[in-house]
Amino acid sequence: MKKFLLALSVLMLAVGVNAQHIGTEYRLKKVIEVPGRQGIAADKDYFYVSDTRGLYKYDKNWNLVAKRVQTAEDPLFPNPKLANHFGDIDVFDGKIYTGNEKFEFGRGYNIAISVYDANTLEWIEDIPWCAESGQVEVSGLAVDRDKNMIWMSDWVDSRYVYCYSLETKQYYTKMQCRPMPYWTQGIFIADGKMLFAADDGESTYHIADNLYIADITQVPYTGLVDGQEPEKENPWSVKLDKNGKPVIRKGKIAGGAMAGRLETFREMLDFRRAGEIEGLCIDPCTDDLLVLNNRGTQIILGMSQGPFAKEGYTKEIHEIYVYEKIK
Repeated sequence: MKKFLLALSVLMLAVGVNAQHIGTEYRLKKVIEVPGRQGIAADKDYFYVSDTRGLYKYDKNWNLVAKRVQTAEDPLFPNPKLANHFGDIDVFDGKIYTGNEKFEFGRGYNIAISVYDANTLEWIEDIPWCAESGQVEVSGLAVDRDKNMIWMSDWVDSRYVYCYSLETKQYYTKMQCRPMPYWTQGIFIADGKMLFAADDGESTYHIADNLYIADITQVPYTGLVDGQEPEKENPWSVKLDKNGKPVIRKGKIAGGAMAGRLETFREMLDFRRAGEIEGLCIDPCTDDLLVLNNRGTQIILGMSQGPFAKEGYTKEIHEIYVYEKIK
């Protein structure tokens, strides 16, 4: 009996260490400067940071233990000419999941979920993007560990987030975000809820960005169906024919969507300077909330236009804000 209870306690401890839980109140604990400007993820042993063209791995004392940066000698991306831009990331079951695309002034192309080995940082595979879903960019992604699903956010058109099955690696459904958190940069999932990091402040005027939260306990399958819909000229308007009428596309289209009600989770007033919020995650060992923020440069359509020189900045600074859960 004693051996059984000991084994049970060890099992429960292991389960607890690998489970993230969202709090309702947080207190800033520390700020860590990092070389990456895109995303943050954590498992029980390591932190992972993504740059636009790099992956960095840290131990739990923030010592760098491994990195890979795109170079001619080390092609980090499976096909750098087609897609070479990471967003926010997540780590699950020994794999780093990245949103990968070619990004140019507010548009994403050749989207994929690029999967890397968390131990070696080597590329494993790509999970293909479903263009028929309506998604036009990938700013971040998050694994739903309870449902074995993965979601992608869209910075260009933040009205929706998009869900794929990790079992089938196929498009599953999408969720309409109401109200829309414009310029979503990162997402994270725990306790049947999705956290959103939205770049909805304004760094020029020192207006803070925000975090939002939505319930995703129920995720009904909608998939793709045969149908027709207006063909888009860009994410915000439809293509017109020579007579000024919408061009209709026939084929596979999104079969439906679920509605998500978003609420404000936290206004990021304690950033050292309002800037460009990026990815976020929860540490499974401590339940600390980690949020990446960039400061010091002006951002236009998702791309840096140079430092705020009048404030003394000479470069962009990337920092992880670590928040201790109080409640």
